Amino acid sequence: MTSSEKKPSADMPEVKPSGKGPDLIDMMLSKSSERVVDSETLIKETQNRVWRALKSGYEYSPQEDESDTFLRKHVFSRMKMVVLYVDLVGSTQITLDLPEDKVAIIITCFAQEMAQTIRHHGGFVLKFVGDAVIGYFPAEENQLQPADNAVMCAKSMLSVIQKGINPILNQYDYPDLAIKVGIDYGQNMIVRYGSDATKSHVDILGPVMNIAAKIQSMAKPNQILIGDDVYNRIHPSIQNSFEKAVWKNNEWKYNRDDGTLYPIWIHLD
Repeated sequence: MTSSEKKPSADMPEVKPSGKGPDLIDMMLSKSSERVVDSETLIKETQNRVWRALKSGYEYSPQEDESDTFLRKHVFSRMKMVVLYVDLVGSTQITLDLPEDKVAIIITCFAQEMAQTIRHHGGFVLKFVGDAVIGYFPAEENQLQPADNAVMCAKSMLSVIQKGINPILNQYDYPDLAIKVGIDYGQNMIVRYGSDATKSHVDILGPVMNIAAKIQSMAKPNQILIGDDVYNRIHPSIQNSFEKAVWKNNEWKYNRDDGTLYPIWIHLD
């Protein structure tokens, strides 16, 4: 730490989230423990983990890979799901500006906290891809609740970054993090690369995976974009927080099967 960096106290710094208490619409049901976690609690838990990681090299505890178990159970089947991509903005600059050990801690904190948020909202973490995290919400039996959960997950991700992670990074004079989120809905194929039912790699293939990634790439920092198939499945009260994107110069080129442009919706701050 340089002399110009701020030195946090020996105890966890008190960084209180803004607002007037827990946002009821942002409450989550944890799949593993079935406990309701409000946004303020989630933010405080995030702050504690990130602070320990920066202060003493704390490493995240391994999580049971529920996604792997779920996918192996449904291998070689087609399944409707909501897919969420979250990408860390400016990671290249972070790697240039900070020492390697600090970069590793920051990237790990980002990835693990985003994964934790996905799990809290009833989703599965498919994989980590560089500075991005991919999650999915099975929607074979119920299409509406998974769409709501994915959108609320994205909103919570913004809160975790802005109110949880960044205030702790600021204690060390590190740059704020920002994310871009893209969400889409549709049918995917669950595949296994090999004959070993327990060890061969399993993954998800389908147009929704590609479209969600493309949607995410169109987002601005700290912006959530969703495809029209997601928008049509979320609750009207959540729809009110979105507006249809207007593209210029053919920025967005993905068309439906009938040749019409696939609408994208922008979350309003």
